[in-house]
Amino acid sequence: MATWLRLRSCRAPRLPPAPAGLGLRPRGSVPAAPALASAQPGRSAGGLAGLSAALLRTDGFVGGRWLPAAAAFPVHDPASGAELGLVADCGVPETRAAVRAAYEAFCSWRGVSAKERSSLLRKWYDLMIQNKDDLAKIITAESGKPLKEAQGEVVYSALFLEWFSEEARRIYGDVIYTPTRDRRALVLKQPLGVAAVITPWNFPSAMITRKVGAALAAGCTVVVKPAEHTPFSALALAEVKAGFLLSREPDLLANQAGIPPGVYNVIPCSRKKAKEVGEVLCTDPLVSKISFTGSTATGKVLLHHAAGSVKRVSMELGGHAPFIVFDSANVDQAVAGAMASKFRNSGQTCVCSNRFLVQRGIHDSFVKKFAEAIKTNLHVGNGFEERTTQGPLIDEKAVEKVETHVSDAVSKGATVVTGGKRHQLGKNFFEPTLLSNVTGDMLCAHEETFGPLAPVIKFDTEEEAVAIANATDVGLAGYFYSQDPAQIWRVAEQLEVGMVGVNEGLISSVECPFGGVKQSGLGREGSKYGIDEYLELKYVCFGGL
Repeated sequence: MATWLRLRSCRAPRLPPAPAGLGLRPRGSVPAAPALASAQPGRSAGGLAGLSAALLRTDGFVGGRWLPAAAAFPVHDPASGAELGLVADCGVPETRAAVRAAYEAFCSWRGVSAKERSSLLRKWYDLMIQNKDDLAKIITAESGKPLKEAQGEVVYSALFLEWFSEEARRIYGDVIYTPTRDRRALVLKQPLGVAAVITPWNFPSAMITRKVGAALAAGCTVVVKPAEHTPFSALALAEVKAGFLLSREPDLLANQAGIPPGVYNVIPCSRKKAKEVGEVLCTDPLVSKISFTGSTATGKVLLHHAAGSVKRVSMELGGHAPFIVFDSANVDQAVAGAMASKFRNSGQTCVCSNRFLVQRGIHDSFVKKFAEAIKTNLHVGNGFEERTTQGPLIDEKAVEKVETHVSDAVSKGATVVTGGKRHQLGKNFFEPTLLSNVTGDMLCAHEETFGPLAPVIKFDTEEEAVAIANATDVGLAGYFYSQDPAQIWRVAEQLEVGMVGVNEGLISSVECPFGGVKQSGLGREGSKYGIDEYLELKYVCFGGL
C-alpha cells in the first residue's frame, strides 16, 4: 500500500478510515462564535460591530464540514489585547483527517475541466468582493493593520482568485518534433495532488489566495494551516467559499458556490501544536506539495521534514531589502517611495525596505525630508480609527525586537532622528522611527527588523552601495532611485534579489512573479509562473505511427 500512496494514485486501495473521535459537523449546524469582539460595546470605531455572524467561525474546516477539536486557543486583538475568541486547536488527528479529505477530493477535482475550475474560482472572487468590508474588519481585528490597508488586502487577495481563474484555462503542454518519422512526443502538465499551504499573519488573506488560487486552478486540493495570530481570515474564506452569504439554505449555497467539499480545508492550531501539525503535513505520503511563507529558520525545518519523501516545495522566506538612493535621484520621489515601502503594515512585510543606503551628496536632504514625511503623514492608533496609518505590531515580542535594534544602534553611535520608543497607546505600539549614522556593525544593518524602523547608511560609490546591499544571506526584494539610465541597468542586474523596484516603492501585483533568491526561498508565486509550482510535467512518446 505504501507504494500506491507514494504514487498518489487515485486507484489506490481503500484509505484507512478517518481518525476516531472527530466530530465533523455539517455546514450550518455550528452557531457563529459568540465570544468574538463584535459583541463588545465601546470598541474603537465600532470594531467588529455589524459584521456578518456567518463569517465568524471557530472550528476547523475539513471535507466541507466544520471540525471541532478537543482543545481551543485564544486569538487576541493586538491593539487592545482583548480576546477575540477561542479557535479549535487542531492537532495530528485533525490534520490527518484534513489531508485524507483533500486527497479524496483530489481524485475527482483533478478531472474537473479547466473551464469549470475557472468558473468556480471566479465565483469565489465575486463572493470575496461582495463581502470585502466584513473580511477587512476581520483582518484589522486579528492583525491590527489599519482598516484601509485591510480593505486593500481583501481586494488584492480576491484578485489572485480572479487571475488564476483566468490562468486555469491557459495550462498548455507542448508538442515536440522527434528525430524519427514514426514517433510523436507530447509534454503534458498535470496537477501534483494535495498541497499543504502554511501561511503567515501579516497578510492573512492574500497569502492564502495567492497559493490556493494557483493550486486549485492547476487541479490540486489544499490543506491550509494559517498562523495562530490570524485564523479567522482563513476560516472566513472557507465560509465565503461555501457561499453562505447568498442565501439561508446552506446545502443549496454550497452547490451555488460550486467548489466541492475537501478541495479547500483549514486546520487552525496554536503555536504549541504548530510543530507537530507542520511535521505531519511535510511527512504524510498523501501530501505532494508544501507551500510555505514565513521565516527562513522555520522554512529550513520544513524542508528537512519534506526531504524524507522528496516533496515539491515552494518557500517564500525572510528578506532584508535594501533601498538605495543615488545622488541623481529625485529626492521627493525617493522619500515617497521610502514611505510606501517601509511603513506599510507598520513595517511588517517581507518586502519592506530594511536598510536605506543613501549617497553622500543627497544624504542630508533625504534624511530631512524623510523625517518630515514620517512626522506629517504617519498616525499611530487603533486600526479601526479612520485617521490611523500605523497600527500595532502583532505582539510584544515583535516590539521587543524593534527596541533591541534601536538600542543597539544608538549604543554604537546611531542618531534617533524621530521616534525611537514605544508609543503611549499600549505595549504593542511603537513609534515610526528614523535612524541616521547607522553602520554595518549594528544589528539593524544585518538583521531583518520587521517593524517601523528605518536605518539610514551613508555611502560614497555605486560599487560600495551594491556591495552593502548584497552582503546578506537573503535576497527577496531591493529598491533604488536613480535618474541615470546606464546606472539603472547596471544596478538592477547586479542586485542579488528576486524582485527590484526602480524608482518605485510598491512592486507587488498579481500579474508579476513574487519570490526571492539565496535563503529567501524557492519558487515563485502569482503571475503566469505561479501555477507551474503546482503542476508536474509528463512526457508521452507515441511510437509505431
